[in-house]
Amino acid sequence: MLVSCAKKAEPKDEQIAVATSEASNSKDSVYSSIQGNVSFAQLGTNPNSVILTGLADHRLVTIYKTRIEEKHSGWNSSSLMKSGYDDGTETGREEHFMPGIDILYGYNLLNIAHYDLKTEKLNFLFHHPVLVKTLYYPSFNQDSLNKKPINRDYYLLSVYDEDTNKDSFINRKDLRRFYYFDAGSNVKIQLIPPDYGVIRSQYDSQNDAMYIFARQDVNKNGTCDVNEPVHIFWVNLKSPLVAKKIY
Repeated sequence: MLVSCAKKAEPKDEQIAVATSEASNSKDSVYSSIQGNVSFAQLGTNPNSVILTGLADHRLVTIYKTRIEEKHSGWNSSSLMKSGYDDGTETGREEHFMPGIDILYGYNLLNIAHYDLKTEKLNFLFHHPVLVKTLYYPSFNQDSLNKKPINRDYYLLSVYDEDTNKDSFINRKDLRRFYYFDAGSNVKIQLIPPDYGVIRSQYDSQNDAMYIFARQDVNKNGTCDVNEPVHIFWVNLKSPLVAKKIY
């Protein structure tokens, strides 16, 4: 599902300040304001864990914001939620929502790095800090669909990656994007049109398809308003390179 889990005593806002002095003066700002495009060099980040995927040579690294030493904004990379995915251990394991796919729900998760054990190369999925809400990746344990083994060789991510409403923050008020990455993280495809904000998803086991519900930003204000239309797209999980609109 394209949802995030609730967490006790979490900071009021999950956001990245990207520009303007107004953003830096906001008491609710998670990060200090940075003039222009925010970069990883300008934010304190730490790798938190190595995700074991079903692709033996491919590992993913989660990158979170480190603790901000202020009274009202204390958390660190060790306080992330680990429910909703399978990392090869009993901790955090749940039944697969979609066969062959494990899920990580992010909170203040700023990026995912891909590491190839054969080539010994590290590649960041995004070139600037984003808010990763949901990561879908090939399941570590062998899975099956209709009693037949099934293996995935790609990653899907729902993220807030742009200050679409121009309020100087990247947060949940912006449009939520949905991306496909190939196994080596070399191919990146935005599956849902940029004038939509992704809301949720549904799995169709009979067709091994994923339905993605998204609200269209008709008035072009960069956010999802409740009175704007909801459309449905679907992707074939055997090869999710294209999202087709069905409603």
